[in-house]
This record gives sequence, C-alpha cells and structure tokens, in this order.
Amino acid sequence: MTAERVERIRQALEQAFQPSHLEVVDDSHRHAGHAGARDGRGHFDVTIVSPAFAGLAPLARHRAVYAALGEMMTTDIHALSIHASGPGEPV
Repeated sequence: MTAERVERIRQALEQAFQPSHLEVVDDSHRHAGHAGARDGRGHFDVTIVSPAFAGLAPLARHRAVYAALGEMMTTDIHALSIHASGPGEPV
C-alpha cells in the first residue's frame, strides 16, 4: 500500500507540473503511534522543482500541490511536507 501511495502521489505531481526533479518519500514509519496515523493515512515528504512554481509565493506553491493531489489529501495523506521551487532556485 505504501509504495502504491508514493507512486500515485508521484504520478499526480508529474502530470500537474512536469517537474525537472521530484522526490516523494514516505515518512509514515517515523510517525507510528501518532494519533493522525491511526486512520491509515501517511506522512510524506515531497521535493519538487518545476517551472510552474516560478514567481509563485510559497503558499501558492503549496496550494497548487494540494490541488494536484486532490482527494488523496483526505483519503491517503495525513501530513505532507512540501519543498517546491522553480528552476534555478535552492531546493
């Protein structure tokens, strides 16, 4: 299930942003026993570089990622750490 979720997240972000760099890490194991993990949703860390983020404020970048992930934000993801940048910006 975990590898499946990572792949679904990866596919959604690739489709939405055509990133030059994308890493999706499942950190759920680090939150075992955490109240938010009890319902089976996971904790993920995303690092993404895409021209789509150029000129956007950090909040707008995060909102764009949330929108791209859609329903997964309520069905599969409990916590999401996002590192989103445009080309040439620090990752």
